[in-house]
Amino acid sequence: MYRALGSHLRALKRHADATGGIGATTRSASTSVAKRSSVGFFSWLTGERSSQLPPLDSLLAGVTLPPPLPDYVEPGKTKITTLPNGVKIASESSPNPVASIGLYVDCGSVYETPITSGATHLLERMAFKSTTNRSHLRIVREVEAIGGNVMASASREQMGYTFDALKTYMPEMVEVLIDCVRNAVFLDWEVNEQLQKVKSETGEISSNPQGLLLEAIHSAGYAGALANPLMATESAVNRLNATILEDFVTENYTAPRIILAASGVGHEELVSVAEPLLSDLPKVSCPEEPKSVYVGGEYRCQASSAQTHIALAFEVPGGWHQEKEAITLTVLQMLMGGGGSFSTGGPGKGMYSRLYLRVLNEFQQIQSFSAFNSVYNNTGIFGIHATTGSDFVSKAVDLAARELLAVATPGQVDQTQLDRAKQSTKSAVLMNLESRMVASEDIGRQILTYGERKPIDHFLKAVDEVTLEDITSISQKIISSPLTMASWGDVINVPSYESVSRKFLSK
Repeated sequence: MYRALGSHLRALKRHADATGGIGATTRSASTSVAKRSSVGFFSWLTGERSSQLPPLDSLLAGVTLPPPLPDYVEPGKTKITTLPNGVKIASESSPNPVASIGLYVDCGSVYETPITSGATHLLERMAFKSTTNRSHLRIVREVEAIGGNVMASASREQMGYTFDALKTYMPEMVEVLIDCVRNAVFLDWEVNEQLQKVKSETGEISSNPQGLLLEAIHSAGYAGALANPLMATESAVNRLNATILEDFVTENYTAPRIILAASGVGHEELVSVAEPLLSDLPKVSCPEEPKSVYVGGEYRCQASSAQTHIALAFEVPGGWHQEKEAITLTVLQMLMGGGGSFSTGGPGKGMYSRLYLRVLNEFQQIQSFSAFNSVYNNTGIFGIHATTGSDFVSKAVDLAARELLAVATPGQVDQTQLDRAKQSTKSAVLMNLESRMVASEDIGRQILTYGERKPIDHFLKAVDEVTLEDITSISQKIISSPLTMASWGDVINVPSYESVSRKFLSK
């Protein structure tokens, strides 16, 4: 049909050329335009080149094409400068127009005492409030003026303050960030306002049972610093004030414990701006991190709830300083996976992990079932969290024990499962590092932990080297430690701590 149409159109064109155009030939401008248009129209339909238009692959006059992008762009290297007083300034360059700058302090709830308990939680809330140089309103206005975004985060071992904005505003970002951390004044009315918000958060903890269980696992499983609650208790809220915060910051926010880390910023320029603002911090010796001893234990909380939440956990000895075991544990957590009873998406949502295939797909009574881990400098926690009805909680505990024992048994994990978990681990790491804020945080926290920032290829290679024997070995080491068990909700049917412990002692 198309060839017949093309033949018909070419015949019409030859007829038009022979008769001088379509219709009577005139000398008017409109007829001339019509003639040119008709020729272009026939050329377009018949696939012939038009003499009126240049070919599409020809360069336009006066236009210069940019050079093509290279097939491989080498990632920027992390540069570190240590000031005479011990403050470290680290950065990684990036072609991205946006920069993320963070100030990280080797200080968290592990450094709290009975008097300063809850200070870390309150300091997170008091971030970017009034300083000796700026009111809170002025800080907000300055951040908004450059389209920036600020955030603070508190953990058990470290505090982090970050500022995200266009890199052209790097000097303003650094100055505001350091001012807010170093020169906070802790006005009484601002402290009292944030204490009320902390109190409200504490009262709403029942809406986050998983977070509550994680806190309970630490308080029951550890003796010492890691048993300190990350979330301020009601008694701490009633005791905290501006003076306690000032003393806590003065004692812990010292030069050797501070890292200024940036992603997307030139190192020399960053040092030139930050050094005058940080070099006057007094040089003092770094205190030894408070000791924590894992002992295991149990926490139960009876609450009016249609569901029961339970967690079984064990110690991961060595923490991040035992790098090979920490990376193996990360792969193990990905391999076990899990999630909620309803999940959409595919492998990225954990639907091909062991806990999803072997538990969530088999037992509809379980609302969620997932592996979790919290790793610190010298120790860590690994376990399984489950949510189910009170009438099925005993079976859920049996399933959690079964899965933990299975990965510790040689031959129970096959190579296909391990390879999938390793690829998922590497994918998760690389995708997270695409975020500027995650990259700057990675720089700061690695330097606080290791004293350097190890390249990403180092960790990817370590993930590739994990073997089935490594998975079995670390699983056996984990379940050989004392059990820590926490439950919340209708806990009447939760098995006793002793009966659950015996399941692992018999292994």
